[in-house]
Amino acid sequence: MRIRKYDFNYGRRALMKKAALGAGAGVLMPLHQLFAAEQDLGKAYPDELLSIEMMTKGQIKTGDYLTADNVDIVKDLLDPIVFDQIKTMNRKIRIKKTETDFSKMFPYESYQASLRNLRNGVSARFDADGNVVTHDGQPWVGGLPFLDPKTGDEVQANMAMSWGRGDYNQYAVNDTVFNPDGSKGYSYDLAWAELQVQGRNDGTVFRGMNDLLRLQTVLFTATQDVAGSSFLSIWYRDQRKFPDLYGYLPQFRRVRQFPTNQRFEPLIPGVTWFLSDTWSAGDPMRTWGEFKILNRKPMLGAFNTNWGGGQNDNWVHNTHGGPNGDMFFDVEYELAPEVVMLESKPIGFPRAPVGRRISYVDVRSSIYSGSIRYDRQDKPWANFETGFGQYVAGDKVVHGPDGKHPAWSWLYIHSFDAQSRRMSRITHQKECAGGYQSLFKEGEDEKMYSRFFTQQALQRLGQV
Repeated sequence: MRIRKYDFNYGRRALMKKAALGAGAGVLMPLHQLFAAEQDLGKAYPDELLSIEMMTKGQIKTGDYLTADNVDIVKDLLDPIVFDQIKTMNRKIRIKKTETDFSKMFPYESYQASLRNLRNGVSARFDADGNVVTHDGQPWVGGLPFLDPKTGDEVQANMAMSWGRGDYNQYAVNDTVFNPDGSKGYSYDLAWAELQVQGRNDGTVFRGMNDLLRLQTVLFTATQDVAGSSFLSIWYRDQRKFPDLYGYLPQFRRVRQFPTNQRFEPLIPGVTWFLSDTWSAGDPMRTWGEFKILNRKPMLGAFNTNWGGGQNDNWVHNTHGGPNGDMFFDVEYELAPEVVMLESKPIGFPRAPVGRRISYVDVRSSIYSGSIRYDRQDKPWANFETGFGQYVAGDKVVHGPDGKHPAWSWLYIHSFDAQSRRMSRITHQKECAGGYQSLFKEGEDEKMYSRFFTQQALQRLGQV
């Protein structure tokens, strides 16, 4: 006979208490201690927070699909827009085993940078301006700043300091936009490139640009009416300042500077996302505020999802659901033992159509899986659902910058407008129109800087 040390609801009660007290992650022991020791995180949580079968008393098991017939069982474990998609739009989601290996939740280089900081006694804090600095007041050196985030500000900073958690990332992307009746309204291809200037995994500052945080360029390569349009954002380390935004539009054949405080408008016709939505940190951190942890709870999400695209040559997931059976990607969710519901408000935008945002952030890795945008009447507006994971599918592996360890990145996005019922279904492809490929690189920052991150580069890109 086995005597249970903890009753069934012990884990949930403990998380609720921790949220009220402003405590750190972990129930049975602090999560950051296991991270530092490179041990299995399962030791930090009671069994029911790590097993969907125990959580649902056997009604849902690993390998089962969530469908309209059984989703009510786990309604409180899902964000409300995803629940509605399963309940009313014929979406289905397969349940995978909960991941307990920290090393699979980060790019290898980012994981090692965080461990390096721990070993060297490097910690983060906020300076008087609200920017992340080291304990001795220097600009942040790379890796996750707050391994045990206790406040909403610390949770947001973990997402804002380095989006893709690599020194250089390049994504080949397709965005297919669905109308409410399931018909396809638009299909765009684009290349998205990010160069981290500070807070890099290698501990350096690119080109000595001490006042910058990152450079980011998006180039649209299809359809023909938008091909050649490109935009460069120059991000400052001071998170109170808006990025400089430059764009090249082929019809005008010149680079011009755009206002950057208009973050709540689509870059191109039809899409349901704004620059503000990306990474759940698409604006400078201090242009948002009132960061508040509403709850800590177990949740189902694509925090460490399957690389469904690994079975196809161009990395595109298979699809299902919606009016015509092709609106949603086939993806897997896991039970994350502790997820922070983080509320924030756009305090730097007096006329913002957004009233607030709630992000669902996994404390194991400080990465979001869903982020719901609410309008000024506090009605759910759009969900920016993102799946993350390693690029491993059976024997097929895409390697990261060192050429040895699996690449880790975002795998897919469902940007669903719950009010208009329109969907941007976004996939991280191997290659997009124009021949641009997804890359996880190191050692070629200078080459990529010249190719993507200057005004001259914008003009060259737009004329190809």
